[in-house]
Amino acid sequence: MKHLVTQLSALTALRDRDSLDTALVNTLNELLHPQSLSIYRLVGPSSNERWLHCAQMQDGIDQGRAGQDWLELAELPPAAAFPARLQAMRSAQVVVVDTTLICESNPALYVFPLNTQSAGNGVLEIACAAPISSMIITLVSSVLRLYQNFQSLLDYGERDSLTELLNRKTFDGAFLKATTPARHSTGKLEDDRREPQGGCGYWLAMLDIDHFKRVNDNFGHLIGDEVLLLLARLMRATFRFQDQLYRFGGEEFVVLLRCGQGQQAEEAFERLRSETEKFSFPQVGRISISVGFTQIRHGDSPSGAFERADKAVYYAKGHGRNQVCEYEALVAQGQLDAEKVNMGEIELF
Repeated sequence: MKHLVTQLSALTALRDRDSLDTALVNTLNELLHPQSLSIYRLVGPSSNERWLHCAQMQDGIDQGRAGQDWLELAELPPAAAFPARLQAMRSAQVVVVDTTLICESNPALYVFPLNTQSAGNGVLEIACAAPISSMIITLVSSVLRLYQNFQSLLDYGERDSLTELLNRKTFDGAFLKATTPARHSTGKLEDDRREPQGGCGYWLAMLDIDHFKRVNDNFGHLIGDEVLLLLARLMRATFRFQDQLYRFGGEEFVVLLRCGQGQQAEEAFERLRSETEKFSFPQVGRISISVGFTQIRHGDSPSGAFERADKAVYYAKGHGRNQVCEYEALVAQGQLDAEKVNMGEIELF
């Protein structure tokens, strides 16, 4: 028990969510010594939910994530293919599956529900060579409650309270982590959205609501907050589950995504611009957004990439708004100077 307390103390010292998942399966592995431990989460829209494999221990060996972060939705197994997982989540109870006919060495599979605000709903699966006692099931459930409570505390500090998107202070670490060369996807992508042809790149976009000050002045800040909340929902519906969405403050949002070419990134941002333009916001009616984006370069810094995207969105606002502008294309066309941009007097709101 003393060792378990030590492990839990180490777990709650973590701030990286991937490491937190790994620490959880490591802790339970040392407690139970099962054949395998796995965490799966549901991702994707409600009409097409899929299982994302987030962490795994097999025979005491950490199997890692194997590039799961950047897989396309169509590559993941559908939710309905694993009914025991769905049953555990819906009932909020542990589900025991007799797997003797499938694997004699693992006569039972225990499926524990997981529910976290940021990571979404999921399960912890434990495959054992011998049945688990009710006392151990209770102990595991208690550990999972602690884990879920800690995830909620991280959400409180890392997510915007209004939109529930990631906030500004999480950006630098996520940027460096997401753009580490070791992080890459493998295999052919089947989803029809932003399919990489050859190598993949990372793209950073800033988007800003056009004339948002007018919304607040004409309708009040409560309606303005509703516009921000609805735009965040449009962003979630438009981008892929693995794209990272941020609210930096006010009407300023940031997107970090991975795809093959600048054209594919532009299509993704244009899709959001178009969906926003068509959406009818309660009381306000139609609004538009301006988007500026840039490719992440080798050895890039968060501030450097952010500055380029910022210049592109300023250009978009100064030349008609309601458009998507790529920094690199603007420089190539001579519309922006790569070193210095002087936009003069431009109304940004």
